[in-house]
This record gives sequence, structure tokens and C-alpha cells, in this order.
Amino acid sequence: MQKLTKREDQIMQVIWQSEEGMFIRDILGHLPDPKPHYNTIATIVKILVKKAFLTSEKLGNSDRYGALVSLERYRKTDILDIKKKYFNNSLPKMMAHFAKEEQLSEAEIAELIRIIKSKKSG
Repeated sequence: MQKLTKREDQIMQVIWQSEEGMFIRDILGHLPDPKPHYNTIATIVKILVKKAFLTSEKLGNSDRYGALVSLERYRKTDILDIKKKYFNNSLPKMMAHFAKEEQLSEAEIAELIRIIKSKKSG
């Protein structure tokens, strides 16, 4: 799966929030200020269709776009890439990094341990 650029990711985050799909003007309305030009969003959306991240459905004179790749699928691929690239494909090293860098509270550490133990026994 291809990586998303910063702007592509921003648009996908908006579309992933919608269950019915979105028109360009809807996407634009959900982006923070300063908003990019309508044509810029239209171009990026067309690129996302070519990359097979979005579907396009013609409704009258406009196209409605929906996610072809789910947030969960993209996140899983992205996290696996990060684990491989930065942590020598080691989940314990990656978790240790985040535990240290995020300065987890005792409650957060206990929650992580609970999750790990539940997965191990399940």
C-alpha cells in the first residue's frame, strides 16, 4: 500500500469520518483554516482515486467520494512499516520507546499490561 502525503492524509482523515461519502465542498468545509483552494482538493482527491484509496460515484453534476481503504487497514500497514523501519521489527522495542517517550502513568501502564495479558490468554 502506498504512503499518503500530509495533505492526502488530512483529506482521508475527513473522509474516514463520513459513512455516506463526501463531495469536494464537504471535504473543504471540514479542513482547518487556511483552507486550500477547491481545485487543489479536487486534484488531491483524484490522486487518491488513482491510488485506490477512494471510490468515486457520479451524482448529477458532482462526484461523491468514499473510502476504499479503511482507517484500520491503513493504520495497521503504517504501524507495521514504522515498527520495521525504526524498531528493527521489534514490538517490545517499539512499546518501550513509547512507554518512555510518552511518560505513561501507572494507570496507563497497568492498562497496557491488562490488554497484553488478555490477548495472551485469549
